[in-house]
Amino acid sequence: MTKLPRTLRLDASDGVVFPRAAEAGEWAIPGGFVFWDDTDDTLTGKRRQAFRAGFLGLGSFGWSTLVEVAEASFADRRDALDALAAHILAEHGAPDMDAARAAAEEEVAFAESLCAEHAPGIALALERRVEDGDIRERFRTLHLRAQEHRSFNALPVFGVVQVDGEDVAEEVDLTKL
Repeated sequence: MTKLPRTLRLDASDGVVFPRAAEAGEWAIPGGFVFWDDTDDTLTGKRRQAFRAGFLGLGSFGWSTLVEVAEASFADRRDALDALAAHILAEHGAPDMDAARAAAEEEVAFAESLCAEHAPGIALALERRVEDGDIRERFRTLHLRAQEHRSFNALPVFGVVQVDGEDVAEEVDLTKL
């Protein structure tokens, strides 16, 4: 057994903000490589939103705002790796399946490393941006407060969660909205 990110759908918003939304329960990776050839001109609208905050689902190759840490069998990992390698070959210009598989292995191993120290059920969010010409990714973990032992699907509209990781770059004043 290993742990991998699995997409979460808390509501229908991913279907509105991303070019294609991932289905709930897909194995996922951060997917930053999808944007390597993008420029400010091509990163607009829904594609920009996928760049800024999307995890790549490995079933639909759609995007998800959140993923959860989940236990995965070695067969699940192999299937995710196979799907990603085929996608890299078909959509991202890998010269052959060996090269695509090597790239997919790196991506899946990185996704595994994000989950390694977290218990199943912990949600992960990401922020992606360009800094000094390089793509940078920051990851945060989201935990329900102890007294809120309910599933993520049952969170109220303004549910409060505890965030571990770097400080959030933006602060929102709901009274001014």
